[in-house]
Amino acid sequence: MELLDVFSSANAWFALLTLTFLEIVLGIDNIVFISIVSNKIDPKDQRKARNTGLFLAMLFRIALLFGIQWVVSLNQPLFYINWSWLHGYVTGQSIIIFLGGLFLLYKSVSEIHHKIEGDEHLEVSGSKSSLWGSIIQIALLNLVFSFDSILTAVGLVSFKEFGNDGALIIMILAVVFSIAIMMLFAGPVSKFVNDHPTIQILGLSFLILIGVMLLAESSHLGHFSLFGQEVGIIPKGYLYFAIFFSLAVEFINMKIKKNTKPSL
Repeated sequence: MELLDVFSSANAWFALLTLTFLEIVLGIDNIVFISIVSNKIDPKDQRKARNTGLFLAMLFRIALLFGIQWVVSLNQPLFYINWSWLHGYVTGQSIIIFLGGLFLLYKSVSEIHHKIEGDEHLEVSGSKSSLWGSIIQIALLNLVFSFDSILTAVGLVSFKEFGNDGALIIMILAVVFSIAIMMLFAGPVSKFVNDHPTIQILGLSFLILIGVMLLAESSHLGHFSLFGQEVGIIPKGYLYFAIFFSLAVEFINMKIKKNTKPSL
């Protein structure tokens, strides 16, 4: 199927726009994490760290799209757990998502701890090691988010309707467009998050929620049951609603504080 033939139908354009929007929404937590990590390095290197992290995210997603059969094969059970209070099976995908959730929890809780304790001993020298250390952290978490993003894309775009090549083209273009848009707005979002401590704490709290969601999702992939109750997934819509609602309340508080004149 030729590239232009894919978009001869309105359904293809609708699928592209919808998937691009969903990729941007799913990338919000990625931008928050990148903002917080890149804030620890020299200001002149922060843009490089953000763009490198997002570019790696794009490469991960495109590579996984070309290896979609391998991604699907990661759902096959590696081994089973059958204890009296816990039983299920472990897959390659669940291991990756579980480790990503643990890493996100550790990073978010440690960042909140440093801010509460006023611990400023973190590296801010902007040295090459700290820059690439930040990029490695961003790359590792992008790998986890890429699996989630690709599974969403595969579930949305119909291979039967557009064909294998056509569906792949739509998904790749959606990934490229969404990453380009996130690169455009990552700088202003990072500056806003890092300039407002309350927004930064909210962002870290959201990352904790997302870490818990990843742990639940990894358990659900293996159909784990804990004390006879199967572990369910946490709907992403609930989390994103909580995020936007909390941000809206915080914006109102910031507006009120800005308009309140100090009493003489």
